[in-house]
Amino acid sequence: MKALVKVQKGPGFLKYIDFPEPYPGPGEVKIQVKACGICGTDLHIWHDEFHNVPPVVLGHEFSGIVTELGEGVKGITIGQKVVSEVVFQTCGICRACKTGYYNLCLTRRGLGWSANGAFAPYTLVEAKNIHSMPENLSFEEAALSEPLAVSACAVSELTGVTAGDLVLVTGPGPIGLLTAQIALAEGGRVIITGATADTERLCLAQELGVHAAVNIDKEDAIGLARQWGDGLGADVVFECSGAPAAVRMGLEAVRRGGKFMQVGLFSHPIEVNFDLVAMKELKVFGVNSSNWRGWNRGLRLAGQGKVRLRPLISHTFPLSNWLTAFEIAESKQGLKILLIPEGE
Repeated sequence: MKALVKVQKGPGFLKYIDFPEPYPGPGEVKIQVKACGICGTDLHIWHDEFHNVPPVVLGHEFSGIVTELGEGVKGITIGQKVVSEVVFQTCGICRACKTGYYNLCLTRRGLGWSANGAFAPYTLVEAKNIHSMPENLSFEEAALSEPLAVSACAVSELTGVTAGDLVLVTGPGPIGLLTAQIALAEGGRVIITGATADTERLCLAQELGVHAAVNIDKEDAIGLARQWGDGLGADVVFECSGAPAAVRMGLEAVRRGGKFMQVGLFSHPIEVNFDLVAMKELKVFGVNSSNWRGWNRGLRLAGQGKVRLRPLISHTFPLSNWLTAFEIAESKQGLKILLIPEGE
């Protein structure tokens, strides 16, 4: 089969090449990949800015059909439409694993960086990590299940948004738009921010139901948060841009006693006024990948139509045209870009 493979360490070294077709071992399931999204992590691996263990097939945001079951697999059927968590293996015995936070396991292996992923016609996952696709979703929409699960973990499982909360989301990329929609579903009043370059994304955010979409190059987002927040600021801030300036803005915009959740990644150290955490007595959270609770919550919301995924898909390319797709993703054009494997 043809797959997109990081063939060795170092910047670049990403090639579309012949690669052995996988076959499931005990407890594993073979999936025919129908669509797989490009994540920022894939771009970082391309540039060797994220841990990877080559040779490895990239890709972890995918949907597909079960084609083969390994020994001992039960409760899953051939032909079932599924999505899968990004985790491939964990130790199962550490504190994180035993308490359900296996995404924090120190020995965790993940699809697309330390185990072969889904930029290929077929991939393998452990049966316990599979989720059935909601019937109302297409394969393309379901390929967004992984970032959806991350946002659901951030909003519903870790931070908590209650009805009536004023929520500020910084960054109108795919994660920001998913986070905003989940915050809306939880009953929040949502403001999302972006720059002039994000004008189309901010317009989409309004179509998706946010209460205000603010261009920070022209408008005062901190002032609006304080105006809408009884002079105090936002109850909850979700930083989804991975931009240091957005962190600084979020810490200013959140009210005293409020919550700040870091969702976006920077890939390098940043400088912020961390004294604000103490002075405001903030509750500060972070999210690292996702777990079963986030997947369950996110898929339920998408299945109920409370989170819309189709509007976030801006481009679809055959897997063989990966370079064009990666270059578009890196230039931050569009939103979520999908690659479709060719052949079997």
